[in-house]
Amino acid sequence: MAREAAKHPLGEIVRQSPPFDINHVPDDSWLKDKTIIITGAASGFGEGFLRRWAAAGAVIVAADINVAKGDRLVRDVKKDTGNANLHFVHCDVTDWQSQVNLFREAVKLSPHGGVDTVVANAGIAEPKDPFEEPHSLDLADPPPPDMSILDVNLNGLVYTTYLALWYLPRNPGSSPANPNCVTSETQRDRHLILVASIAGLMPIPMSALYGASKHAVVGLYRSLRSTSFMHGVRINMLCPYFIDTPLITATARVILAGGTIGKAADVVEAATRFAADPHVVGRAVSVGPKLKVKQNPNGDWDLVEGDDQDAEQRAIWEVYLHDFENTDVFQRRIVGLMNRVTEIRGWTGWIQDMIAAIACSLRSLWR
Repeated sequence: MAREAAKHPLGEIVRQSPPFDINHVPDDSWLKDKTIIITGAASGFGEGFLRRWAAAGAVIVAADINVAKGDRLVRDVKKDTGNANLHFVHCDVTDWQSQVNLFREAVKLSPHGGVDTVVANAGIAEPKDPFEEPHSLDLADPPPPDMSILDVNLNGLVYTTYLALWYLPRNPGSSPANPNCVTSETQRDRHLILVASIAGLMPIPMSALYGASKHAVVGLYRSLRSTSFMHGVRINMLCPYFIDTPLITATARVILAGGTIGKAADVVEAATRFAADPHVVGRAVSVGPKLKVKQNPNGDWDLVEGDDQDAEQRAIWEVYLHDFENTDVFQRRIVGLMNRVTEIRGWTGWIQDMIAAIACSLRSLWR
């Protein structure tokens, strides 16, 4: 089976781009006039994305549950960048209607009546893992454990993803994501960035629910990136390590004291390489502290101490690089069927999408 699977790589079939080029730095200016929704935008990574992309001239709809902080941040960034196309919209990601309202408002605020990129970033950390100290179970009516972390990190992200996969294909003037596109001829985008965590790639002790939520995000990404070509949407994922943001709890900071912790600027850089380069399709990276490394003859990376002209500083590492290189029969057959459906839709599907795009444009004119 392994020998047969190796003969059937699916990367090209699912429209996945080549491996992520760590050394390629795209031009931020491509983000100018792109309409971007960012959830959890009032602090942490969301704030970093907002500041960087606002400076590039993007139209940003910043969503957060914290109205005072979010509104103040948007006003400050407007002043700092001179970009008037920045908007704050209150959103509780755990509430379906709140997210529906966010996307509808984003379309109204968008100068072209559509959305180019959605960043599913909202997330929380658990101050105390309920599995480590179950309590009150001896009561007549024991209370359930606090599941808010799953409500935000998983359910909220699923809502965002679900809505994104409806709105992005209807972005007026956009074309299906294509890793072979010509950047200068690609005016609009259909892009979804999922923010997971290193906790979705490896176990983090005493963070069971947080780890469960982030593993679920990784699973969602790995499944959707094999089918998103049917919507013409490109999906990429960020998996930050322990990064210096408000999400890092005091306990985690104590544990990490004297060790390594990453910088939010490197996560923003990785996200920008996704957002500003329409060629990057179906790729995921982990972002951690900058390390001085050198690749050995076996292809592995070794830490380097002292001076070495061949060493390099790296904070961004690609993950799940080989998902579609060795595939089983089920994967090949189901992806083949989806390609056939896309072919059958042909011009009919194109006409339907164009009608939807024109309708979105007309609604924006009448708002």
